[in-house]
Amino acid sequence: MNANEQRILVVEDEPTIARAVADRLAAEGFAVEIAADGPSAVDRARTYRPDLIVLDVMLPGFDGLEVCRRVQAERPVPVLMLTARDDETDLLVGLGVGADDYLTKPFSMRELTARIRAILRRVERSSAPPPGEPLRTGPLEIDPKSRRVRRDGKEIHLTPTEFDLLDCLARNEGAVLTRAVLLEQVWDWAGASGTRAVDSHVKALRRKLGAELIRTVHGVGYCLETGDAS
Repeated sequence: MNANEQRILVVEDEPTIARAVADRLAAEGFAVEIAADGPSAVDRARTYRPDLIVLDVMLPGFDGLEVCRRVQAERPVPVLMLTARDDETDLLVGLGVGADDYLTKPFSMRELTARIRAILRRVERSSAPPPGEPLRTGPLEIDPKSRRVRRDGKEIHLTPTEFDLLDCLARNEGAVLTRAVLLEQVWDWAGASGTRAVDSHVKALRRKLGAELIRTVHGVGYCLETGDAS
């Protein structure tokens, strides 16, 4: 394996899908391994140390949500979840256990690779020395250096995507940011696809931080309002 290749672990129990995804990602220049059930996925994540995991929710052994929990407990790693159900509860649970993004089956290989590259760009960006001092607004303290968030002094665990979303909203506090702007600035997606991802992550943030802090502007987007905006 080339030292510059980024490693991806594909966890999918349908052999046809797993092989198609692996072949496409290999053609895109990634190093790829496959696991077909929950226990082997956790083992391969431990030994292979992938840069990103493509993780199906429905798996033998134990499901993708449990895989995500166990993997994240050992080492933070970006996770793109695949789900056959467009069920909001499942999506919120997935985001809550540490997934960065999700795709609903059926999906196009083009969108899959675009999502993967966007996640990896965000990870690379977040590992760079961040500018600025901690941002304090209302009950929130957001520290870009440690990537930690506190509400009323209590630390709140956020996924990397949730942190980037909150940081973007906080640095534009009082301004309404459209879903398209959030997709571009947080997800690195140019264009208007994927608005469900924005909505689901906002809902996950509300559950962790309090529903009153992020206002929905129907038909437009979202706005952080803590009472401290000038």
